[in-house]
Order: sequence, then structure tokens, then C-alpha cells
Amino acid sequence: MYKIPRQSYTTEFKQEAVRLVEVEGKTPAQVARDLGISEQTLANWRKAHKAGKMATGSGKPVTPEQMELSRLRAENSRLKMELEILEKATAYFAKKSQ
Repeated sequence: MYKIPRQSYTTEFKQEAVRLVEVEGKTPAQVARDLGISEQTLANWRKAHKAGKMATGSGKPVTPEQMELSRLRAENSRLKMELEILEKATAYFAKKSQ
């Protein structure tokens, strides 16, 4: 699992993330990956939304560029992890065939 730096999100961003899961039927894992947030953060937002405690006006506004940057960082981290796994597998099979 990768660590995402602590960030603040607007209420609108949180509500849109919750809507993608609950209304459009996307999986929480897919929505979290697409938005560059952790699944636990999304789960917390869903829980707050169901309890009617979605804080309004909290957090700094997040620009589309910041959202895209966060998503790209998460994707970059995931791709680095996949590359590391492939490199280890290649080394293992190269050693095994000798």
C-alpha cells in the first residue's frame, strides 16, 4: 500500500466521490484509485455522508490541477510498485533457469 500525503478536500469533492460510489455504482476501490485518494478516506466520507455529518465548508479548495496531480502521484506509485514486482520476478526466474 502506498502512502498519500495528508490533504484537504472540499465538501463538493467529497460529495462527488460518494456519489460516484453510491449512485453510479462504481466500486469504492476504483473510485479511490481514479481520484488518487485512499480507500479508507473514501469509506470515512461515505460513513459521514450516511450519518448526515458531511462537514460543509471544511478544507481548502482543491483545484482541478491539484486533483490531477494527486491522481497522477497515486498512479506513479502504483506503477513503481508493479515494476519492482516484475523486476524481482525476472531476477528470480533468471536465477532459477541456470
